[in-house]
Amino acid sequence: MAAEAPTIPLLTPYKLGRFNLSHRVVMAPLTRVRSYGNVPRPHAILYYSQRASKGGLLIAEATGVSDTAQGYPDTPGIWTKEQVEAWKPIVDAVHAKGGIFFCQIWHVGRVSNQGFQPNGQAPISSTDKPLTPQANGTDNPKFTLPRRLRTEEIPQIINDFRLAARNAIEAGFDGVEIHGAHGYLIDQFMKDQVNDRTDQYGGSLENHCRFALGTVEAVANEIGADRVGIRLSPFADYMESGDSNPEALGLYMAESLNKYGILYCHMVEPRMKTAEEKSESSHSLLPMRKAFKGHFFVAGGYDREDGNKAIAESRADLVVYGRLFLANPDLPKRFKLNAPLNKYNRDTFYISDPALGYTDYPFLEDTA
Repeated sequence: MAAEAPTIPLLTPYKLGRFNLSHRVVMAPLTRVRSYGNVPRPHAILYYSQRASKGGLLIAEATGVSDTAQGYPDTPGIWTKEQVEAWKPIVDAVHAKGGIFFCQIWHVGRVSNQGFQPNGQAPISSTDKPLTPQANGTDNPKFTLPRRLRTEEIPQIINDFRLAARNAIEAGFDGVEIHGAHGYLIDQFMKDQVNDRTDQYGGSLENHCRFALGTVEAVANEIGADRVGIRLSPFADYMESGDSNPEALGLYMAESLNKYGILYCHMVEPRMKTAEEKSESSHSLLPMRKAFKGHFFVAGGYDREDGNKAIAESRADLVVYGRLFLANPDLPKRFKLNAPLNKYNRDTFYISDPALGYTDYPFLEDTA
């Protein structure tokens, strides 16, 4: 027998606050549109437990914080008792395999239309500027003109995030990741190409970040900062949410987050301008990595070699994988053995089938 190959950087143990991770391969939050009626379903028990490993961190798909947070069909929520109860067996299944499980909490803001909103009302946002209909790649019908939140309404939205975080802990999750990326509500406040407000939530960089940081503070106070992460994509312009100075935005957020002592910051690489394709970028997350005092996660088009390099060069503590983890439920094991990877099928990312493109990707032993 050949000697055991040396442990690759991605598979070295890591202490993430109170959590002992056995490797640094994190499963990204991936929208799967299989939570019919916004309630997580039993097929998610299999899906998440397939991808769970002892000491491995999974981040659940983006989960709505309220009835105004939805913008896609059949995405899960965590604002009702029924939703909380439905999450429990899913969380239990991940824990049964020794996994650590965080819930990503989400509000889409203007990336919605009246059909998803209570009483057919307008989606809410930082702005009343509409999105152009072709801004996203899924089958989202045209976007409805959003309604600009009034200053006095904003604390209520922050409270929705706080209650969602509390519900996530009640459902058994180990913590929450606040979705502050990809052109959704928090990003709509942060990015100057969207936010055209003149109140204390608009104008300066500090004001643009006030909603995001207020949400972080409320959630950290509710469930403990050591159970809170945030995902940010300062360089991306998903959903027409770009910023004129993404470096300054990323750095300001990284530094400001330090005062709340949250567990981690999860940033998307500058090379990911869209959800699908990598592009060359002269920008780097390194200044944010150096500025943030908590644990730093990176995501965006990583493969095995890339991920190992990021850990070895201390550009990140953990590396987050989306499409590769979707197609390879045993991704950490495949990385360990340097085994070939299943190819993902883009056509089944966002279909509502409870198995196809969901729980039917083969494990290594099934392909042997």
